[in-house]
Amino acid sequence: MHVTVVGGGVIGLSCALRLAHAGNTVTLVTADGVADTTSAVAGGLIYPPGTRPFARCAGWTGETLAEFQLIGAPGVRFLRGRLAMPISEPWPDWTRAVAGVAREGDSFVFTTAVVDTPVYLEWLVEKVKAAGVRIEHRRVGDLLGLRADLVVNAAGLGGGALAGDDSVVPYGGQVVHLADPGLREWAVKIDGDLVTYVIPHGGHVVCGGTEERGRSGTEPDPEATREILRRCRELVPALEDAEVLLTKVGLRPHRPEVRLERVGDVIHCYGHGGAGITLSWGCADEVTELVSGYEC
Repeated sequence: MHVTVVGGGVIGLSCALRLAHAGNTVTLVTADGVADTTSAVAGGLIYPPGTRPFARCAGWTGETLAEFQLIGAPGVRFLRGRLAMPISEPWPDWTRAVAGVAREGDSFVFTTAVVDTPVYLEWLVEKVKAAGVRIEHRRVGDLLGLRADLVVNAAGLGGGALAGDDSVVPYGGQVVHLADPGLREWAVKIDGDLVTYVIPHGGHVVCGGTEERGRSGTEPDPEATREILRRCRELVPALEDAEVLLTKVGLRPHRPEVRLERVGDVIHCYGHGGAGITLSWGCADEVTELVSGYEC
């Protein structure tokens, strides 16, 4: 079967690779190189941060973690870390997707994958090419005009427009990269709507972040940079003298919940917000199942 995947971020690439390995002829169409996608800005900590639908996202997360344990991809490490948050409710649904989660005071402590996204995505592109996927760099304005038995709409922020779905909204996320002083754990603190995170990748540490509904540009805000540094150095004092390397902004494709379903000859897979890396392999597996069950 010929399947065209629209979108060259982590979701589109993961879907394309799974579909090719399942025996399909796959074309991937993307307007941007992988380094210019929102996926390349992500901090790369694998856990579902309140993404809906909760139960499906927990399942997709578990499948993604299992895949990362198997593939031995560059840029992927498993590290222990601490998620600090007000703990007044029962354990969140996502904890069932991560083995060995424990409560210590106001924190959940567990080991999960941390992904140096630019390194990992370049590896994924090469795997996609090696699997025989044809990659076309162009912008798609209409899913119906694509020549394929099935189309996978994995266009991230553009996925909503292609589907006529106005519920997809850009949420700006700014991060600051610092030189890694040798951190051995990641750290996240949730305080209401404010999330502070410190994710070490060996050579650098991704520090964040912001959650700016409706942001349209990707030019870093110096004031946001100062505030991120203040919060992250307060959370992890070892970063106090760490050199600032760079600042990035990504536009997360936020939707009230992830959309993954088949409608006619189109499989929609978009609206992952800031959890694209976390949900990538689980979603790719489900997309492949939907393709396998399709009858021309």
